[in-house]
Amino acid sequence: MLPTVRQVLDLPVLRRAVPEVLGGAAGLDRPVRWVHVSEVRDLSGLLTGGELLLTTGLELGPSAAQTLTYLKALESTGASGLIVELTGPRSGTEAALRAAAADVSMPVITVAAARFVEITEIVHRLIVAEQLELVELSRSVHEAFTLLSLESAGTEEIVSRAARFVQAPVILEDLSHLVLAHAAAGHSTTELLADWERRSRVTQAGQQTVRTGPEGCLQTPVGLRRQLWGRLIIPVPLKSDAVAAMVLERAGQALSINRLAERDQRQLSQQAQAGLLNELRQPRTLTEAEAVTRAAALGLHPSPLYLPVVVRVGGAGGDGSSPDPLAGQRHERLLLDRLARVLKSAGSSALTASLQAGYLGMILALPAKQLEQQLLERICNGLADRNGRNGPETDPDAGADGWTMGVSHARAGLLEAAAGLDDASHVARTASTLKERSRPFFRSADVRLRGLLALLRNDFRVQAFAESELAGVLRHDAHDDDDYLTLLQSYLEHGGNKAAMARDGFLSRPTLYARLARLEEILGLNLDDPESRTSLHVALLLHQLRGL
Repeated sequence: MLPTVRQVLDLPVLRRAVPEVLGGAAGLDRPVRWVHVSEVRDLSGLLTGGELLLTTGLELGPSAAQTLTYLKALESTGASGLIVELTGPRSGTEAALRAAAADVSMPVITVAAARFVEITEIVHRLIVAEQLELVELSRSVHEAFTLLSLESAGTEEIVSRAARFVQAPVILEDLSHLVLAHAAAGHSTTELLADWERRSRVTQAGQQTVRTGPEGCLQTPVGLRRQLWGRLIIPVPLKSDAVAAMVLERAGQALSINRLAERDQRQLSQQAQAGLLNELRQPRTLTEAEAVTRAAALGLHPSPLYLPVVVRVGGAGGDGSSPDPLAGQRHERLLLDRLARVLKSAGSSALTASLQAGYLGMILALPAKQLEQQLLERICNGLADRNGRNGPETDPDAGADGWTMGVSHARAGLLEAAAGLDDASHVARTASTLKERSRPFFRSADVRLRGLLALLRNDFRVQAFAESELAGVLRHDAHDDDDYLTLLQSYLEHGGNKAAMARDGFLSRPTLYARLARLEEILGLNLDDPESRTSLHVALLLHQLRGL
């Protein structure tokens, strides 16, 4: 940053000369680009602007009119100021200079006695040092962001590095004015992002780096000239906009390079939401107010209630992952995109992100408890209704095996709702094992005993119970292809109604009775005993849940 006329006057070499400002005091903060010594009256063609002129004023006489003409000509060149050394009995010259100085905006200063050589040397050293510092900073900034680009650094890391360079908060937003990443740089995140979308919309975007808007935000566009997708913003005043502009532009280039490499228009927003969801689930020092503010900056409108929802991608009986990891990731991205479109069409807002392979988490803003059922049904219908198809299992965007939605209880706090994602995930995981899934979504009450057993399935005592109950039939089916386990399942699902079993299985009653008698021999149990049927049913459910 170039020294100003005021800073030059504050140098010891000039303080000793007792400077007096005769006029143009409002211009003392003009930057000094160079110092020039001259005794020539006509300076046209010699100065280019920004110079501080030192002179003894020998060419100046007692005529105020001539002195004013001289000052006006000097001011027209863009000079930063004039320092006149007045020595000896020159009261007439001083009086003319004082009168003329009142009619110009350029600072006019007199000194008693000054060493022009020393002043020039000191000021030039300051200017050159500043220029060298800027060159060094520019090199450091270039190297830092080039390295981040080569390393495919994340968005948060690039924004944080920019904030460290400018020592001020930096915000990256998309074209919808949603915050993709931010670095608070010592400021309160709650205050920094409060009501951000509205504040950002009144800050006019431009094609170049500029300070604009009611808050005087320094902003630079991010993206290619015809494909801008966001902007970097510094919402606070700075010591030097020039340095900050250089940093923002270089950070924007790094973000654009990474964006081109990703080739995914929605990935940044999804990454930002995933990062926030992970923080909300393990909040540590995160307060409710800060959580609500950050979520609002990502598009989740503040609401009286928040509903935790988890969508499990994949069919029943698996672990939620795809045999082909790349295909599984593609299905998840497609489903996230579908969710975003459905929420937008429903006029709702939510945080949505992948929690782990095969599971998508969502915290849904709920305006009123009475709207919960209607909103969930609309979301499920939007996900399922694709090209005239019905039912989540046939949704081509969600993968061949469809999806299952689990819902927890609505919470008044955002952090509480984030904690409820584990419950919703458990419901979705358990519901995916149900053979009949007529509901569009499931709650804890819908999975009932199966849900409890899913929580207990890893207990070795529970596993031992299931193996003990089913040992005979599992051992028999391992050696033969009679599939008595399926027969047992059908028997239990029909509540022991043999006539219904025969009718649904297209079997004659004698054949069915013979197979059931053989099943009793294998199990060593009487299937007509209610307690035996209950134990076998629990063991069979545990066996079905073992793959979760």
